[in-house]
Amino acid sequence: MSNPAESTISAVFKEQEQIDGVVRKLLDKGISRDDISVMGSKFQSETRIAGFITKKDVIFGGLRQGAIFGSLFGSLLGLLSGVGVLFIPFVGPIVAAGPIGAALLGAASGALAGSAGAGLASVLVTLGMPEDKAAIYATRLEAGEFMVMVEVPADKSGEIQMLLESAGGEEVHAAEMKLPRACKGRCNSVTDLSPEIRSHLSEEAQKTFMERYNASLDESDDEVKAEQTAWNAIHDQYDEDESGIWSKAKVAV
Repeated sequence: MSNPAESTISAVFKEQEQIDGVVRKLLDKGISRDDISVMGSKFQSETRIAGFITKKDVIFGGLRQGAIFGSLFGSLLGLLSGVGVLFIPFVGPIVAAGPIGAALLGAASGALAGSAGAGLASVLVTLGMPEDKAAIYATRLEAGEFMVMVEVPADKSGEIQMLLESAGGEEVHAAEMKLPRACKGRCNSVTDLSPEIRSHLSEEAQKTFMERYNASLDESDDEVKAEQTAWNAIHDQYDEDESGIWSKAKVAV
C-alpha cells in the first residue's frame, strides 16, 4: 500500500516570535520535527552556542567558509533537524532549519550553476514552487521576514493551512511536493544519497562516500557521525575541480 500523497504548506511570517509559536503548535498537532522547515536571514537570540558546524561548511571545504558559527537557536528551532546557514547569491546568508536546508543546497548547486543572476526565487522554483509565489517569498525573506514549510499527508493539508493562517502566516500556499531526503540507515546505492551530496561529487566520489558512510554507520549507528566520516574520506582522497565538484583523485605521494 502506497503512502498518502504529500503536501508542502508554506507561509511567511513577519516576526521571529511568531515562528516559535507556530512551531510549538505544529509539534502539538503531532507533526514530526523532521517535516518542519524554517528559513530567515534576521534571526536574533541571546543564546549563542560556540562551535556549531553547518552541513554547508562541511560540503564546501570546512574552515575555508568559516565553519565555526555561533548558533542563533536558543529556542524551539533548536529541536528541528539540520539547522545550518546557506549562502545564496543576492540574498546573503540564510538560516535554514529542517529539510529545506538540504533541499536548498541541492537545488542551489543546480539552479545557480553557470548563472550569476540566480537567487532564492530560482531555487524555490527548482523545488517546485510557482514562479509568482517564489518571487513573493524571496522578496519578503530578503526584507527580513521568515518562511515556514510543513510537509503533511494530503488529508491534513487544509487543517495545517488554517493553523498557519491563524498563527499569523501570510501568502499561505499548498503544493504537491515533498522535499528530498537523504537515505535513512544504510545506503543501498548512490541514488539513496541526498541531492545536495550527490551534486558535489563525481560518480566515483559518490561510491567512496557511500562506502565510508555505510562502514561508519555500521560501527557507530550515528548518521551525523557517519556523514562527517564520509566527507573526511572525500577530502582525503579527492580535490575539487573548477566547478566545485570533488572529482580529482589525489595522487599518493
